[in-house]
Amino acid sequence: MPKSVFRFLSRQPDAVELENDKYLLRLPRYQDFNQWHRLRAESRNFLEPWEPTWRRDELTEGSYRARVIRGKQEYASGQAIPLFIFLKEKRTLVGGVTIGYIRRGAAQSCMIGYWMGERYAGQGHMFAALQLVIPYIFTGLELHRIEAACIPDNARSMRLLEKAGFQREGYLRGYLKINGQWHDHVMFSRLATDTDKGRITDSR
Repeated sequence: MPKSVFRFLSRQPDAVELENDKYLLRLPRYQDFNQWHRLRAESRNFLEPWEPTWRRDELTEGSYRARVIRGKQEYASGQAIPLFIFLKEKRTLVGGVTIGYIRRGAAQSCMIGYWMGERYAGQGHMFAALQLVIPYIFTGLELHRIEAACIPDNARSMRLLEKAGFQREGYLRGYLKINGQWHDHVMFSRLATDTDKGRITDSR
């Protein structure tokens, strides 16, 4: 299993990169707009049932630039780390994963959320991305707990989390407003001490 490369320079918001021989995860950049727009636009029907309501200007360049700026600000302040997932060989954008709601103090925890372009779904890319993200959270960020919430109908996402070593914790009523409606969610978590449960292995 190839070792992942971890770099976290808190004073340089565009410096974080997680990579192995096949994947590269990094913060979004302005020049990613065309790839992002194409992938999100063609995947809209696939993604909308699982995401907050898309705004009218969701896919505009101005909205994207604001998203990039907000992502850099959240990263610089230690609140969140939004990452794009690229196939490394041709720098092909396939999806994204966000380490969000980072809490320090007594909590030392975060939440993760993710999306995958429709044409790349079901091919193991998100599981591979989590193989980079999870160790980074526990060793790079030195957090203790990762949380993730899924709509109960999203069986694919729940299988992914279970495969990645997350455990079901509970049922949250009306937890998030998704696609215009409040939805119940199933809460999953993985702890830094869960070393023998769902051990991360090479997915190739």
